[in-house]
Amino acid sequence: MNRLNILLLIVVLGCALSVVSATNQQRQVFIELQRAQSQERQLQQDYSQLQYQQSALSKTSRIEQLATSSLKMQPVTTGRTQYLTYDPATNKAADTPMPPLPASAPPARGAKR
Repeated sequence: MNRLNILLLIVVLGCALSVVSATNQQRQVFIELQRAQSQERQLQQDYSQLQYQQSALSKTSRIEQLATSSLKMQPVTTGRTQYLTYDPATNKAADTPMPPLPASAPPARGAKR
């Protein structure tokens, strides 16, 4: 009977240690979850801030202001607009000679050797 009591005591102590270990692991996992959720909230705030900055930087009024002040650009006016016409009949591909290829040039892709 004494040996049975000692065996049962050892089993109960093993179960108690197992419960303590499982509780500790659960706490560690919960702490990691809290940290991950906190990091997620921070990343969401950063993303929202970056979206706001992007929208502010891409506004047309800001772009126009930078173009006029930094790049010294001027708005387009009808008097300054120059139109070019292209007549395909006067410019044919045969009229423009191709320069000869150097002898050491590799063959073009798809060309037979």
